[in-house]
Order: sequence, then C-alpha cells, then structure tokens
Amino acid sequence: MTIARHERPPELVGVPLNDIAQRYTRAFREIAPDWEAFEDAKVEGYKRAQHRFIGPGGSGKHHDTEAIPARGFTLSIMYVEPGQGNAAHTHEVEEIFFVLKGHLTVFFDDENTGERIEKRLGPWECAACPPGVVHGYVNDSLEPVYFQVMLGRGRPETMGYSDEELFQRRDAHLKSA
Repeated sequence: MTIARHERPPELVGVPLNDIAQRYTRAFREIAPDWEAFEDAKVEGYKRAQHRFIGPGGSGKHHDTEAIPARGFTLSIMYVEPGQGNAAHTHEVEEIFFVLKGHLTVFFDDENTGERIEKRLGPWECAACPPGVVHGYVNDSLEPVYFQVMLGRGRPETMGYSDEELFQRRDAHLKSA
C-alpha cells in the first residue's frame, strides 16, 4: 500500500483518482495553436504560436478551460518560425525559456545604457529572465524552434512591452478575448 506524506489541496479532497488523472494531464496533439495569444504576435517579426499546458492562456488574454489548473507557475510550448520572435518586454515574475528543438537567440536589454546581450540556445539549453529585466527572443536560424516557457506565477500579469505602442494596446488585446 502507498502512503501519502502530504495532504491534498482542499479542492482535491475526495476527488476520484481517475478524475484527477484526467484533469491534470494534457497532450500536445490536443492543443490548438494560439497565433493571437499576445498583442505583438500580430506584428510581422513577432508571429508565434502558443500551446498552453498549465495555467491561463495568452499572457492573461484567454482562459483555456482545457489547460491544467495553475498553482505556482504556467507552462507553454512555443512554436516560432525562422525570422520571428517576440518584442522586448518584462514580467513581474521570472520567465524561463527551455529549448526543445531548434535554436533560439535570447536577449537581455539594459534600459539605462541601451546595451543588449544575446545568448544562443540549442536543444536542452535554458535561460532564466529575472523579474523587471527587459528580455525577449528571436529565431534567427533556418528552421522552426519549439521551446518551453514557464512563468513564476499561476496567473501572471500581462507582459510589459518596452515599445510604447504595444504597451498601450495591451488592454485592447485583453478585451478582444
């Protein structure tokens, strides 16, 4: 017999194990790519698809009722074609990029000096972007890239774009859901 050493959260007390297994698993093949999850994804050079596994979708835009409920983080798989990426932005929490297939160039910007540091990541390589540090990525390779993105809160705020026009369009993006 197995013994649980920690209590279930209140919402799972008495829930049948089959129901838990159904609600807390998700297959990539069952997730429709969201090509409009972010305001900048409508702009050439920033087009990408999000596949949300854990937590609310699209930087807070959509509530994906099929996604695994988030507690302390979100998790998505991003698909990015060559020449595409995302706009420089910040979050109030840490953001992690973990490359699964292909190559991705991650950048960190200093808003005071204008300095940019770039790191090229390949499969099974990772970058952690601290809260408040301007960052982003671009697929400057010749093949698509798949990578995992995690944000350090179950329901993070919408990203804070460095570009003023994109930043001003955030609220309209959220209302369009």
